[in-house]
Amino acid sequence: MAFNPQFARIGEILQHNGAITDEQLAEGLQKLGNFHLKIGETLVKLGYLQENELLKALNMQLEYPLVDENHLLDLDSEIVKMIPEPFAVENRVIAIRKEGSAVAVAMTDPENIVIHDSLKKILGIAINPYLIGESTLTDTLERYYKTIRTSSQVDDAIGEFDFVAVDEDEKEITVDSKSDADAPVVKLLNLIIMEAIKSNTTDIHIEPLTKKTIVRFRIDGALREVMSPPIGLHAGIVSLVKVMSKLNIAERRLPQDGHISLKTSVKSVDVRVSIVPTVTGEKVVMRLLDKGEFGFTLTTLGFTQANLDVFKKWIHRPYGINIVSGPTGSGKSTTLHSALKEIKDPETNIVTVEDPVEYRLDGITQIETNEKIGLTFGRSLRSILRQDPDIVLIGEIRDEETADIAIKFSLTGHLVFTTLHANDAPSTITRLLDIGIPPYLVASSLNLVMAQRLMRKICSHCKTNYFPKDGELKDAGISKEEAEEINFKVGTGCVHCDNTGYSGREGIFEMLEVNTQVRKLIFTGANQDEIRDAAYENGMQSLHDSAVDKMKLGLTSIKEVIKLTVND
Repeated sequence: MAFNPQFARIGEILQHNGAITDEQLAEGLQKLGNFHLKIGETLVKLGYLQENELLKALNMQLEYPLVDENHLLDLDSEIVKMIPEPFAVENRVIAIRKEGSAVAVAMTDPENIVIHDSLKKILGIAINPYLIGESTLTDTLERYYKTIRTSSQVDDAIGEFDFVAVDEDEKEITVDSKSDADAPVVKLLNLIIMEAIKSNTTDIHIEPLTKKTIVRFRIDGALREVMSPPIGLHAGIVSLVKVMSKLNIAERRLPQDGHISLKTSVKSVDVRVSIVPTVTGEKVVMRLLDKGEFGFTLTTLGFTQANLDVFKKWIHRPYGINIVSGPTGSGKSTTLHSALKEIKDPETNIVTVEDPVEYRLDGITQIETNEKIGLTFGRSLRSILRQDPDIVLIGEIRDEETADIAIKFSLTGHLVFTTLHANDAPSTITRLLDIGIPPYLVASSLNLVMAQRLMRKICSHCKTNYFPKDGELKDAGISKEEAEEINFKVGTGCVHCDNTGYSGREGIFEMLEVNTQVRKLIFTGANQDEIRDAAYENGMQSLHDSAVDKMKLGLTSIKEVIKLTVND
């Protein structure tokens, strides 16, 4: 007898489609009660089933049409908000378009009659149900209702803060927003900061143009415009930020730097504020630092096994300097704090001097510099000599004084971790020499110099095949013959990645181990090209080659390789 999916259970359909094995189905049925989900959702939770395979089976069983994910990128917000957000989120539905005298509604459970009846009452017209996956719905709800919330709140712009600003003594900073004139500005800044925190933004840019203000969030290393408030509110936003960060409100001609500590219902966040005058007004940039638990480990940063083995070897040495270099936002602090997390133990005294303290680690003494009161890097480092340290982390080498103290620490039996702004590993050594450190001290103190960048990963939901143009291959240093052997990938953009084609980042690394040959070159004053050639001979992989390897694995795109690295 022919298989009829309409009379079969979902598990049987999945078996018939070859999506799961008998053993996986049996385990799913056994663990059904653990997750309080249906069998298909349980199998997805266990990792035995992809969401699209479950949707295909449900489509065969129920005959409800599947949502085309490409259509979810350009929904009409007026249609979406026909269903109130609380109802849509709780009942897992979203209105996607008008279809004649009905509304097409995407649902994770189109068989639920109760939801059908409620939707008819809310909408006042008939509905045409469509099947949608749980994760796709979640991302689509967030994408559109966030836009709806933002638009309506910017328009209404009345309310109070969802966070509390506190000073260094944890005392609340009072912001006077009682007048009707101040209310829109308070509400707008509240909206900007809360949306930034929800979307894991690292930097907020608030920039005045001629006729409007633009607000951009840096997410996964790239800036995205999120809203355009009226230019009339800009001066009020800047003044409010100045009040919260205890800056001079009257000063509009000079740059100012400040700091805000925020406490929300979800987390505590440190905000570093920079305000600079431009030809169109003052621009505000706020860097957000999560004060929550540090969740990274060395295995989650993107190291290959070979690189991880090298890095672990040097961070377990008893003395010497390990330097991580790269531009701002390249993940240097994350890498070093992951290293401290790896090596800390009750028998070791680890002390850090940072500006600011970006991550809080239990069991480690962390000192935050404050130049306003004279607590500089140099003064802090000299004082911790009396704290009996075994391992020292110096947030950044900025000048000869800091570099000199770091080297002296390493030459007196301490293990030192630090960062430096440089283009690659060999030029990091040149930077130390340029700062004024004698070559013999640099050569005798260095253990490992590692350059790194953070590379965006292609979204797994919209990843597709792609063959680069000739210009892209040339810029990436890949011949046409090599290209024929590579399965290039690119993200087309979808609701899961906010139509960017990328989701998340991981590191690429260039590791220069300072062995006898490299030490001799440094000691004799060799230039960075000679040092680089010697490092390559000893097996160093360049940042470019590290990026290309990730591209060959389908983790990133050729455009990202070209954007982040230089082909020597």
